[in-house]
Amino acid sequence: MKSKTEEKWLFSGQSRTAAAAAAAATAAASTGSAAFQSQYVLRDIAAGLITGAMAIPLTIGIAIMSDYPIKVGLATVAFASFIGWINAWFKPGNYIGSPGIAAGLAPVLAMGVATFGWENMAFCIFMTAVMQAIIWKFNWQRYLLVAVPVYLVEGLLAGVGLKILLKFSEFTYEIPDALVTEEFWNTARIQMVAISAAGLAVFLLLFSKFKNTQPAVPYFVLIAGGIILAQFVSVPMISVEDVDLHLQLPLPQADVSLLMLVYMVLFCAMLAIVDVIEQVMSNAAIEKIDPLGRKTNSNNSLLAIWIANLGSSFFHGMTNLDGLAKSTTNKLAGAMTKFSVLIIGSVVCFFTFNTYYLDYLPKFSLAAIMMFTGYKMIAGLVHVTHYGPYALILSLLTAGLVYKVGIFEGLLIAMVMHGIIHFMVFTKHDNMPGKAVVKRYFENLKKDSSGNLQ
Repeated sequence: MKSKTEEKWLFSGQSRTAAAAAAAATAAASTGSAAFQSQYVLRDIAAGLITGAMAIPLTIGIAIMSDYPIKVGLATVAFASFIGWINAWFKPGNYIGSPGIAAGLAPVLAMGVATFGWENMAFCIFMTAVMQAIIWKFNWQRYLLVAVPVYLVEGLLAGVGLKILLKFSEFTYEIPDALVTEEFWNTARIQMVAISAAGLAVFLLLFSKFKNTQPAVPYFVLIAGGIILAQFVSVPMISVEDVDLHLQLPLPQADVSLLMLVYMVLFCAMLAIVDVIEQVMSNAAIEKIDPLGRKTNSNNSLLAIWIANLGSSFFHGMTNLDGLAKSTTNKLAGAMTKFSVLIIGSVVCFFTFNTYYLDYLPKFSLAAIMMFTGYKMIAGLVHVTHYGPYALILSLLTAGLVYKVGIFEGLLIAMVMHGIIHFMVFTKHDNMPGKAVVKRYFENLKKDSSGNLQ
């Protein structure tokens, strides 16, 4: 038996533990309050300015890859940032995540523009938001990472990353029209390749040095260096079309057949699901880097996403999510609350309505940033090795299909193959009829998903 002294000591220790847990819970609950945010206002302003400046070239590159006007991409990021900040007051999903247009969805949007026409993309984004609202309402995001394995998503992102890398590699040897000659590899083009290679090397060197302390440094150096160099050497520059931003109902335009409408619904379902899965995966990573160790809530993040998508569809905007690259920069720059996201949105909003400043950005600087982004998406396949040889083979196959066949078709083929293999293996291994396998799959789906994801 324990002595009274021991019992008193144990009771006291338990009380202190409970008190600490209660204090932590209270602190976490108050992180959206004005009083809490005011403690870190200067840190959040500084972090927002740094991350906002970094978000500009990333947004430009992803908008170009998506075949969207750059100004529309910037407007989407600004709007999503404001929605993310407002949502954090009521239903916080994460606390330092920075909204933006997702690189992984860029070729999907480009495919939509090519298939349905630019005039119908607002309706597609509207339908995507509605589908995400349904997923949010019933908290179906809990099941998505089980129904669609994470290694299949990594394969999809790797295929997209390869597309991005090859797309922007063309900027590394592009020269101004005035310098084009009959000889392809003329002096100007060789000089451009040398400049691009040097810029990329400096970027990678600085990133390896500052990635864990100030990851925005390589972006600033590359952009500033490119702007200075462009004053002495003739290099191609980014051209931003000053499109008119106006509110309009996101309705389908004329000449939309029933068959095309069905295809649009399937396209939007894929867009919605991939967007949600990327956000869930990002939230898991953002939770690990949160400076106060706060828990994320993916369903609350989804609320901010679909509201922002719904709103952006009224000005022909794009899809959004809390990107890991900008969120990491936001954290390392000192962000503590979502007030930093308001500052990020303000910075991006400034350039949205003052796009002429972006004409000073050289294409080779943007190419280095986006090629690195594509490489990082491909490098995500390294994580798949932890799931075993089958997962690695499936992810590599998915990446190849996405690159060669297309985003929608590649993902669909990979999912069908995964389903068939899963069905055949369980049927053969357990000697079970097909109906029993399907029933057990959904039972396991429900069991594995409950309580694992918030």
